[in-house]
Amino acid sequence: MTGFLREWIKALGFRRLLFIFTLLLILVWSGPNLAIPNSDSLDYFLLETLRRWIPDSFGPPLAFIYQLSGTQFTGLLVISLLFYFIFKRFWADFICLFFGTSGILFIIDRILKPWFDRPRPDASSLVLTGSSFPSGHAAGSIVFYFMICTLLSTHYQRIRRPLFVFSSLWVSLIWLSTLYCRAHWPSDIIAGASVGFVWLSMCLAGLRVWKRYRSLP
Repeated sequence: MTGFLREWIKALGFRRLLFIFTLLLILVWSGPNLAIPNSDSLDYFLLETLRRWIPDSFGPPLAFIYQLSGTQFTGLLVISLLFYFIFKRFWADFICLFFGTSGILFIIDRILKPWFDRPRPDASSLVLTGSSFPSGHAAGSIVFYFMICTLLSTHYQRIRRPLFVFSSLWVSLIWLSTLYCRAHWPSDIIAGASVGFVWLSMCLAGLRVWKRYRSLP
């Protein structure tokens, strides 16, 4: 077990470990009960600027994207892919996807959001509940879509580039819709994406080490 942990830390690498440590310090220093950004803050300015720049005709499509990217649709995609991995007997991928997606939900909804308890922006175009910081949409999209890209591209190399291009565009649209609908502050997106990147890195590093250990005689 100690050897596995040592290899896991080595697989993460120095830069990712430094990023994880820095993010933990920032999160601990910022919480609990994170305040609402002031009207003269960068968060508020970015939300107002985005609302002015994007035409009103883009509102309904962006609202649809935000609602589509919620837990129900994403959960359906996760379940479908889990069954696909079972059918193909990709057991390591199944475990990685299961713990990756369920883990990020637990981290965001059960640990971080109650800890910071930041209210959402006012004048949202949607009826929303729950705390704002960090963004579950940002964290979940990073973990799910880029984990799927990595897992599937190891078996199907030809679709690697299209998968990553499509996922990058789709994740960008999710973030844009989140801000346009005023579901989150920009700093919520940055924090959620950072937490998602950390969890994704830890899951994929663990997967690589596990596969390496399983291949040993």
